[in-house]
Amino acid sequence: MAVIVRGMHFSVSKGESTERAQSFERSGATIIFSLKNEVGSLIKALQQFQDKHVNLVPIESRKSKRRNSDFEVFVGCDSEHEQLKELTLLLKKHTDVVETTAVDQTAVTDDGTRLNIMTKVRLNTHFSTVSEVPWFPQKISDLDLCAQQVLMYGSDLDADHPGFKDNIYRKRRKYFFDLAMSYKHGDTIPRIDFSAEEVRTWGVVYRELNKLYPTYACKEYLKNLPLLRKYCNYSEDNIPQLEDVSRFLREHSGFVIRPVAGYLSPRDFLAGLAFRVFHCTQYVRHSSEPLYTPEPDTCHELLGHVPLLAEPSFAQFSQEIGLASLGASNENVQKLATCYFFTVEFGLCKQDSGLKAYGAGLLSSISELKHALSGEAHILPFDPMVTCEQECIITAFQDVYFVSESFEDAKNKMREFAKTISRPFSVRYNAYTQSVDVLKDTNGINDMVKDIQHELDIVEDALNRLNQYRRV
Repeated sequence: MAVIVRGMHFSVSKGESTERAQSFERSGATIIFSLKNEVGSLIKALQQFQDKHVNLVPIESRKSKRRNSDFEVFVGCDSEHEQLKELTLLLKKHTDVVETTAVDQTAVTDDGTRLNIMTKVRLNTHFSTVSEVPWFPQKISDLDLCAQQVLMYGSDLDADHPGFKDNIYRKRRKYFFDLAMSYKHGDTIPRIDFSAEEVRTWGVVYRELNKLYPTYACKEYLKNLPLLRKYCNYSEDNIPQLEDVSRFLREHSGFVIRPVAGYLSPRDFLAGLAFRVFHCTQYVRHSSEPLYTPEPDTCHELLGHVPLLAEPSFAQFSQEIGLASLGASNENVQKLATCYFFTVEFGLCKQDSGLKAYGAGLLSSISELKHALSGEAHILPFDPMVTCEQECIITAFQDVYFVSESFEDAKNKMREFAKTISRPFSVRYNAYTQSVDVLKDTNGINDMVKDIQHELDIVEDALNRLNQYRRV
């Protein structure tokens, strides 16, 4: 029998009534979750309990009472409150957590009836039900959870990868994988002693791309690349260190670098952008094909992405895509990721009476950079409502490229597009605390208005002082 009394859940193990509780002892917790539509989701979910050394008794599956088409998994476990919260956050990567209940104590009544006194664990969320809105990071250290969820490559390579049969290369990739997986927010990014072969591979890519940049790259890219040469030692015979690059970006646009072991899901990667964090690989592509890579590597990141992440207007554009993704549905996250793909990765812009490239996928690929601006590629105006439906192609040239009037124009269009995303709240980034404020009620909105009023006071004071000095 189960009864609800004043917000507390009592599960009675024998008897029909309850008397005054006389003694208490510790107990466990229960979690109910439904599986996401992905291969191996149950195994991945149960792995979280094993990794935390949490025993599960019992494990049951049952028809959902909430959604007729779904089954739910019920698990009982022995877990403390803080560990239960951490488990719930980890589970949200592979499941939709429906309900989490901690059994705080066991009460024994006068007649020997044992009662499990249970309270719902309140997660770091403000929504009506846990299952309505997918979990998302609300402070920058939460990205430690996102960065662990590597979907592709990492230390494992596909059979068609250029380095698949090279045991030395695979061992090197394992080294980079372990470094990235052990990184936590606040750590200094480890400095890498790159091998002579890795430097030669980088050198080929660097030399050949730099021949094309004056003709094909946008002016913002051309402005920042010399600064990276000066302050981060970008050169043909040196691979820049991510820690140096991260410090450079922080000073110029507020972005920072975080090492990552391989491909992340669109949701996890975009979440990093919301905090002005760019997940960046450190490994170098295989030397047998220096002008080709089936995955993002440090050549792509440092030559394609970094120069424009140093540009404040572009940095803000990237962050706003990330903010729009927080708490969005899987469908909307995919639409945002597609818009990101055709802008930040393969975008074109109008400059100097012509077209220039600003997408990192173009600026790190000799053949596709030439193709996109050859006059033969199919080019359309950037419109998020149209772009979000376009197929993303990984192993060949894109069927279409999208051109923006400017970064400001692209940003304004993405802002309007973000308004169409259904969420029961809005968010804003708090740069002081490196956290996300969830604007879900009038109190949060009032606080934001006060901050805006303070900023306007500063603007008014600056204008008054400017006028005073002009009179003098």
